[in-house]
Amino acid sequence: MCWNIRTLFNYEPPTTDDQVRASAMQFVRKLSGFTEPSNVNEAVFNRAVDDIAAITRDLVNNLKTTAPAKDRADEAAQVKARARRRFDAA
Repeated sequence: MCWNIRTLFNYEPPTTDDQVRASAMQFVRKLSGFTEPSNVNEAVFNRAVDDIAAITRDLVNNLKTTAPAKDRADEAAQVKARARRRFDAA
């Protein structure tokens, strides 16, 4: 699960709220051990996702850097190329 958590800071275009929420969801899933919470745990699970998403958004919005922003499309192409080399060689 945690392999799906991606770096969110210093990208162009900027990180969306959906990306922040998806990362928060993966984090809560990893910590709780639940892919989907039971009915009895759903409220606390969703509250944790909301809280972590808000904290993450605050963090990403307030971090500073002098490094140029990375391009999401370029980063995605590099990941796909690495996967192709890794799995096509087998």
